[in-house]
Amino acid sequence: MTRTRSTVGLGATTVAVALTLAACGGSTPEASESSGSSSPAADPVTLTVWVMGDSGANLEAAVEPFTQETGISVDVQAIPWDNVNDRLTTAVASGKGPDVTQIGLSQLASFLDAGALEDLSGRLADHPNLDPANFPSAVSAENLNPDGGMYSVPWVSDTRVLFYRSDILSEAGISDPPATWDELRADAKTLAARGDGQYGYYIPQWDAPLPVAYTWQTGTDVLAADGSIDLDTDGFRRAVDHYLGFYRDGSVPTAGDFDQTTGFISGTAPMLVSGPYLANAIKDQAPDLDGKWGVTTVPTDVTGTSLFAGSNLGVWKGSPNVDAALQLLDFLTDPATQVAWYQSYGELPAVTAAFDDPALADDPLVAVYAEQLQDSKPLPISTAWAEANQAMLDTLNAIALTGADEDQALADLFAKVAEINAR
Repeated sequence: MTRTRSTVGLGATTVAVALTLAACGGSTPEASESSGSSSPAADPVTLTVWVMGDSGANLEAAVEPFTQETGISVDVQAIPWDNVNDRLTTAVASGKGPDVTQIGLSQLASFLDAGALEDLSGRLADHPNLDPANFPSAVSAENLNPDGGMYSVPWVSDTRVLFYRSDILSEAGISDPPATWDELRADAKTLAARGDGQYGYYIPQWDAPLPVAYTWQTGTDVLAADGSIDLDTDGFRRAVDHYLGFYRDGSVPTAGDFDQTTGFISGTAPMLVSGPYLANAIKDQAPDLDGKWGVTTVPTDVTGTSLFAGSNLGVWKGSPNVDAALQLLDFLTDPATQVAWYQSYGELPAVTAAFDDPALADDPLVAVYAEQLQDSKPLPISTAWAEANQAMLDTLNAIALTGADEDQALADLFAKVAEINAR
């Protein structure tokens, strides 16, 4: 059966374009005006910047035009994602943090609770790129700062879409990628029937946000109107049934060390929900799959809501270089800078206007991401939520992988959530 849907079949389109941020401005008057930092600093300033993961060298290259333009030096320090909480705790205790830090959205609550970030409210007049109106509504100032103020600004965005091997689906008689929950489950069963060791779909056992997205897709939130965590709903139970159904059907691997990139490239798991980082890995590791895979927005139930993830930038509370730090944030959120960052490193812009640039607007892969971003939500910004979300994932894994009784496991989960809410 042919299905009508917005999809894009993709191969190894080039992402690793040379970073030409100088073309975004450099020392030209236009660039200085757009970045909100038109004159060199009166005194030499060096900003210490924490960047998470392996993007340190990339950021060093990206800020060279900023240093040339402003005279502000940038000392980039790469922090492994696994070490972020330890570094945060140590820096807060010692009072010695960076000037600017990258903050994964999943870690924003910890930074806020630690009081580690400077409130930028009322300090943005000279930095137009930091206006909250420049960013998607999913990461509005209110969503990012539930207690008021403005403690960070979006830098890069990320959302989850459905990746599929069009060649394998076609061989199995599936003409189009699944557009609904029912189609996804049926297609996954068909693909898993290819033989031993073959699956139709992949559910990462470490992916806590996935069951949350399924809950959103039922039209249900995971928070009650008063802001408390609420999983004892018909929508969440429907999401649980959808999640566990793939295990009941034998459509997903149960090995904890299953690698999604390898599984997708080999065809063992030819459908999965993931972010732009997977597209980059496929292009790098399997260019021979050009034209044999694609992406589309996530299958729908009541809605097609997906996760809005990514990273923000914040200024460390007590930094002696707040003005210089704001200039750097303004530069990094300039639409032209954001476009160049995507062209070179494949991370999606967080600035809405960047998607209008032809470099992105004419890219069919980005078109799917942009469409999905219009129906995406961040996880609740709360350390209590982080604990509840992990309990949710542990519960589902216990049911799916160890045979725990579903009714009892869910009752225990709801009791745990009530305990968390009561603190």
